[in-house]
Amino acid sequence: MMRALFLQRIFHYVEDIQLLNTLRFSSEMRDYCGFRKVPDASKLTRFKQDFCDDIRAVFERIVDLTEPICREMDEKLADLLIFDTTGIESYVSENNPKHLRSKENQSKFIAKTDPSFDASGGAAALFPKVASSNPAVKQQYINGHFCYAQRAAVVTNGLGIVRHLELFDENFRNRHPEIPREQRSKSPEVDKEIGDSTALKPVLTDFRAAHPMLRYSGFVGDAAFDSYNNYAFLLQEYQFKQVVIPINLRGGLPAADIGFNENGTPLCPKDGTPFNPNGSSNGKHRSPRLKFICSGSKPAKLPNGNYTKRCVCENPCTAAKYGRCIYVPINNNLRLYPGVSRDADEFAEIYNRRTAVERSINSLKDTLGIANRKTSNVLTTKADLFLAGIVQLLCLLLAHKLHNTNLARRPRRLIA
Repeated sequence: MMRALFLQRIFHYVEDIQLLNTLRFSSEMRDYCGFRKVPDASKLTRFKQDFCDDIRAVFERIVDLTEPICREMDEKLADLLIFDTTGIESYVSENNPKHLRSKENQSKFIAKTDPSFDASGGAAALFPKVASSNPAVKQQYINGHFCYAQRAAVVTNGLGIVRHLELFDENFRNRHPEIPREQRSKSPEVDKEIGDSTALKPVLTDFRAAHPMLRYSGFVGDAAFDSYNNYAFLLQEYQFKQVVIPINLRGGLPAADIGFNENGTPLCPKDGTPFNPNGSSNGKHRSPRLKFICSGSKPAKLPNGNYTKRCVCENPCTAAKYGRCIYVPINNNLRLYPGVSRDADEFAEIYNRRTAVERSINSLKDTLGIANRKTSNVLTTKADLFLAGIVQLLCLLLAHKLHNTNLARRPRRLIA
């Protein structure tokens, strides 16, 4: 049964009947699966629901097996952990375009009878918060549009290889009662950010529990995770050395001290020019600090042939030849100083790797057929999610055996 479900994901059979018809007409595929008789569709569904926890255990085991391969491919990228959430749209009537048009027409009718009613914005209020056929399928705001979906978390490394998957089902919420259950504002976009931020700690806690030996030095997330509590958790509790999350301007700029800009970079007291990031320092008996130097300090050659810096400012703010240096303790403000200066090129370079998780999500949903499945059952959705993760990791194992890891993220070409 597992082999048949692997084939379903690899060949992008969205419906079970596509897989079963192929098995009926292909003796090679039946032999590979070990079937003397092709099962019916209901047996596939029961297998996913009855053995969902076992499918997850297989996935977590293969994550451990593939970790050394990822380190071998690229140690630096494999040492990054990237977090994102997505929604798996369900097969419910609320996702039917006809349902959308009916609510739009209803909104227009109300606007005719009540001039104070906002027809454009009021349509969203007419939609139910959950699907009528399954309360676990909720109204979501995903990729710029409204839909009814089940939310999931995807954690990858910098290579885009999935490390952890989590469906926010009832079992997950029972394990973490601190996660809010209800919509907390009138804006779905804001609620999405709140949901992403509050899910970060529970998901990474479960990931650490499943893989206690895995350690990563860097974390990357989008602006939805920009929260003081998240920085404290990631840097102090989870022991990441660098946390790369852009400032979320919706929450307002952070309260910066005089002489610092909104990114925590010191400013010249003479003309307000930002200082240049110059690495970090961790001296004996001192807490970690970020070093900034005056923008007027330029490289200069000494008589002995060595190089140093000399301040070339016309109106220097210090008598030191080197120019002014400022050391900022990281622990003063974990949001402004998350282990790397926000104005440094390194920050932007690391954050650009966040697209790896988006490509991995696209692979799970489109290439491996998680999207457009004709089911809304929670256990079936959860099993399909882990099966897609297993197939992605099996492709990595196979590509490694073939000594061509470039094919790891191209499952169809690899199988061909």
